[in-house]
Amino acid sequence: MSAQGQIRRTTAKDIADRKGLAPIVSLTAYTAPAAAVVDEVCDFILVGDSVGMVVHGLDSTVPVTLDIMILHGQAVMRGSKRALVVVDMPFGFYEESREQAFRNAARLMRETGCGAVKLEGGARMAETIRFLVERGVPVMGHIGLTPQMVNVLGGFKAQGRARAEWEPILADARALDEAGAFAIVVEAVAEPLAVEITRAVRAPTIGIGASAQCDGQILVLDDMLGLTERSPKFVKRYGALGEEFRKAVASYAEEVKARRFPAPEHGYAMRKE
Repeated sequence: MSAQGQIRRTTAKDIADRKGLAPIVSLTAYTAPAAAVVDEVCDFILVGDSVGMVVHGLDSTVPVTLDIMILHGQAVMRGSKRALVVVDMPFGFYEESREQAFRNAARLMRETGCGAVKLEGGARMAETIRFLVERGVPVMGHIGLTPQMVNVLGGFKAQGRARAEWEPILADARALDEAGAFAIVVEAVAEPLAVEITRAVRAPTIGIGASAQCDGQILVLDDMLGLTERSPKFVKRYGALGEEFRKAVASYAEEVKARRFPAPEHGYAMRKE
């Protein structure tokens, strides 16, 4: 709590300082109600561009726009109070140049109030990350399986499962670390490689389909709640809300058709004159 009794929101530096300490907890969120729930237990909340697939029904994250990320970022900021909120930079809004990246990152932070942005890519993005950090934009990196590169990778494929693939991914991690990324998401890589990356960098690593030995973990909220039809191998379903959702909707439809809903207790009687 602050001196004024207000809850202090976690910062990017707080996350960076957690390297090697208690594991960092994170989930995605895209709405204010979801953010309010995960805010109670998460150190940071990621407003992921996975919103395109989870909420908007897109086949990949590639079509997601900056306006979409701003809209959901604003909602998550309104719903949360204590966790750091990190918002994804969408495909096509940061790769062209350092200047393009800064312009869009600045707009994202200004219009949402979030505390940091995340962008995908290894060594090729190091110069851009350094440029942003030097200008006051905290950046979370993302290596391994990078969903925005799905068309180049040929699908959502795990990385580093052969030793020959290790060195480029390790080099990516080191480059982001040296560029000033305050944390690095490591997605869908072989566990021994994730452990090696965690040891090789100063920034905390945030695993998703990586290793329990990473400095923290993140999952897509809808996946772990069982709200999505299919999810990656690395997802553990902690709930079956999708099934409950369908049951509730079916029960509602049945009662409406049978005229059992609304019942008298759901209506309004006339006032006595």
